Amino acid sequence: MPLNLPTHDSMPGETTGVLYIVATPIGNRDDITLRALKTLGLVDIIAAEDTRHTARFLNYHGIRGNLISCHEHNEQERAVTLIKRLKQGESIALVSSAGTPSVSDPGYRLVVEAVRNNVRVVPIPGPSAAVTALCASGLATDNFIFEGFAARKKTKRRRRLEQLAHESSTVIFYESPRRILTLVKELIEIAGDRNAVLGREMTKLHEEFIRGHLTDILKDLSERSVVKGECTLLVEGYSGKKEPLSQDFEQELRDGLINGNDRLSILSKRIAAKYRITRNMVYEEGLKIKSEIDG
Repeated sequence: MPLNLPTHDSMPGETTGVLYIVATPIGNRDDITLRALKTLGLVDIIAAEDTRHTARFLNYHGIRGNLISCHEHNEQERAVTLIKRLKQGESIALVSSAGTPSVSDPGYRLVVEAVRNNVRVVPIPGPSAAVTALCASGLATDNFIFEGFAARKKTKRRRRLEQLAHESSTVIFYESPRRILTLVKELIEIAGDRNAVLGREMTKLHEEFIRGHLTDILKDLSERSVVKGECTLLVEGYSGKKEPLSQDFEQELRDGLINGNDRLSILSKRIAAKYRITRNMVYEEGLKIKSEIDG
């Protein structure tokens, strides 16, 4: 039977079930709306990215649900089964392990198939890591671009970063703790040393926001033995010029070229190690400074 909540989610005469896109907490289990809890408690099926994770969450809120897996590896084939059940009149709630389904999470294919088959899709809004980080960032919020996870292939990723380098809006990235250092390094090299904020473990016990220039964030993360937790990185939009690297970095490079006896290649290697950035980045900046000095 189609779900009929007090909020009148069902339409009179509706013959198919309804697909509910239910946002769940990104960390703190109490960050859930009353409407979401009602929906999860009344639907026929809960399609979950991780059934074990969702089962623990439902148990915490005293909800018993009929769970079925729907993740990135089985979503395409699972969509066929779920659409069939929706057409038979069953109601389904789609949830990811954290945040809003289909936003850098599984669910997109199922929603597309539901729309194609004239199944009503009802969003149950709630937490999103992107908006959570943005509202606390201190960066511009009137215009922003949600980029999600950067491409894993280096060539494709760098090409996209070059396109984003001239965006005037705040850019929001999701990234894993294993790849966040690479992303920050490439952003510095391609877009310059801009103001940025890194949100980590948001809404959890060890919530942290690292603020400053990208080089400050890179230095902070590089000094840790390990980076934990999914990361949300927000980068200030393009202001009309490429921001220079930090003054300490640039001044040390300039002093070394003017007063030191080391060749640029040796100087670049030493400074790169100190500031935990790529040698190519230092070398290219050194060539610019050397040109100014020679000129």
